[in-house]
Amino acid sequence: MTDPAPVPDPASDPSAGAPSAGASYAAAGVDIEAGDRAVELMKEWVAKAQRPESLGGIGGFAGLFDASALTRYKRPLLASATDGVGTKVAVAQQLDIHDSIGHDLVAMVVDDLVVCGAEPLFMTDYICVGKVRPKQVAQIVKGIAEGCVLAGCALVGGETAEHPGLLGPDEYDVAGAGTGVVEADAVLGADRIRTGDAVIAMASSGLHSNGYSLVRHVFLERAGWSLERRVEEFGRTLGEELLEPTRIYSLDCLALARTTTVHAFSHITGGGLAGNLARIVPEGLHAHVDRSTWTPAPVFGLVGEVGQVARPELEKTLNMGVGMVAVVPQESVDATLETLRERGVESWVAGGITERGDRAEAVTLTGDHAR
Repeated sequence: MTDPAPVPDPASDPSAGAPSAGASYAAAGVDIEAGDRAVELMKEWVAKAQRPESLGGIGGFAGLFDASALTRYKRPLLASATDGVGTKVAVAQQLDIHDSIGHDLVAMVVDDLVVCGAEPLFMTDYICVGKVRPKQVAQIVKGIAEGCVLAGCALVGGETAEHPGLLGPDEYDVAGAGTGVVEADAVLGADRIRTGDAVIAMASSGLHSNGYSLVRHVFLERAGWSLERRVEEFGRTLGEELLEPTRIYSLDCLALARTTTVHAFSHITGGGLAGNLARIVPEGLHAHVDRSTWTPAPVFGLVGEVGQVARPELEKTLNMGVGMVAVVPQESVDATLETLRERGVESWVAGGITERGDRAEAVTLTGDHAR
């Protein structure tokens, strides 16, 4: 039996070496002080995105909203939605422009809420970064706050998380959740749609926040274009076109619900016009849309041309120039178009609702786009 090996004594055996420094959160890549600086920088923007019902301030564990404001409703229904902005963040990161991404986030959430007729009340956000860069985070929150102002809702809270090792130092992703309210007997949707209703299209501001995996693949990978490239069809650089903020329709849709009769809305996001419109067309009815009633912005055609993308693929991926649809009875068409015109939203009659008959599809697109 051999004797056990002696254990070196650090005090008497220099070869044992000094104890190594202890691990820390900072050594692991998380900078708490940078997070605190980001909070300080975003405070002024959060303060601008409030409603009278908002309580408390930034820094709490939960956002507070005075629900007594809902007592004016007979039967208030709360609506909830959550979303992100997809790979559009990659464009923002490459250009080091971050405030428009926050605007996009609000649009994707509140315009889902308003589809059922709900008024957006408040939002929370989640920003996940590889490394906290206070000015960058504050710019994202600035955009969120400005978007909330445009949507008429409050930004009541959020979270910034630093995930070193999962994301690169300049990488981040964003997500948001919103809550709205609608009177039970005022909920909009498929059950209100009738034969003879008109399909009113509202113009998008561009690509919005869907289809960027395809768009980036076409322009940046296949064509090898840089984001700084000036594109004559756009009248600006490729990067400027791709970062065009998503239009926020919530207050426009609420104005329609107040001033005229609306049966349903459809937010045109991933899945395109036909895919999203089909979500509100009831069994037995059919929506037809005439492409010749509008001219999509040049970016849509250029994605198809440069990437040799077939029209069916484009139409199921991109909004093709329509960001929101209202389905209204014929007697409300003129009032709907006039209200939207007064609010600066380009709109037009794009089609209508008929009996489905022997058609298998809930929605068909016909004709060719106007030029």
